[in-house]
Amino acid sequence: MRDMMTERQPKGLAGAVKGPVGYLGPEGTFSEEAARAFFLPDTTLRPFSSISAVYEALSLWEIEAAILPLENSIEGTINQTLDELVENPGLFIFGELILPVHNHLLVPPGVDWTRVVEVYSHPQPLAQCRRFLEAKLPNARLIATASTVEGAKKALELTVPEAPRAAVGSAFAARRLGLQIAQSDIQSRPNNKTRFVVVGRQLTEPTGNDKTSLVCSLPQDRPGGLYAILKEFAEREINLTRIESRPTKHELGQYLFFIDFVGHQRDRTVAEALNAIGQFTTLTRVLGSYLRG
Repeated sequence: MRDMMTERQPKGLAGAVKGPVGYLGPEGTFSEEAARAFFLPDTTLRPFSSISAVYEALSLWEIEAAILPLENSIEGTINQTLDELVENPGLFIFGELILPVHNHLLVPPGVDWTRVVEVYSHPQPLAQCRRFLEAKLPNARLIATASTVEGAKKALELTVPEAPRAAVGSAFAARRLGLQIAQSDIQSRPNNKTRFVVVGRQLTEPTGNDKTSLVCSLPQDRPGGLYAILKEFAEREINLTRIESRPTKHELGQYLFFIDFVGHQRDRTVAEALNAIGQFTTLTRVLGSYLRG
């Protein structure tokens, strides 16, 4: 049985991608798991060492699309994914996928997990599983690594009979590396999910079940500017699903507002709202309209 169920990949859209797809590596991470869940089995996947490297490959046409983490239900927004979207106006979000995140205690075959002296993983899974680790392995050192996969590899490489090691990671990584799941779902919060966005040059048709991502900014001297933006959506009964601000990185006190809402940019009421907002903002740009995940 698969370790996770996705909350629903659009197979037709995934099949429209013919070229290589990039993701945040290394192999065996949740990002690869998301890529394999969204795209068809014969899609060529390429891991990259950073989010910026993925965007560079997209800009150079080395890959046709990419799937990148945008936000986690516990840790919040992955800011670099947003920042790079703003800095690459020729790229758009054309899909999304919600991936439930299950963290397990992984050990090399034959290891007694209760004797583990060190546990390796990325800082986020270690933090999310700290309650279990402190209760069940109070004497084990928790050691941060660059990725969950690197942590799993260290557990394999450094384990010796008198000092076994463990890692926190996914069942997907366990299968890839030949580790065993000693304890399942050890995260403190049960509803841990990560939202991934699919980025490329594709533009989608309305489906009737769409979401749109928007970025806009306001003149510094406009009182009530954010209220004015929200008012245009409220008057047209357009439901907002997310809003947050990020510095423009140009001047202190200037911000970009990222807004997700239900609807497609080609819907009449959405087009009216976007046109109205454009009259008083210094930037209004649709980052993409796509089938809701």
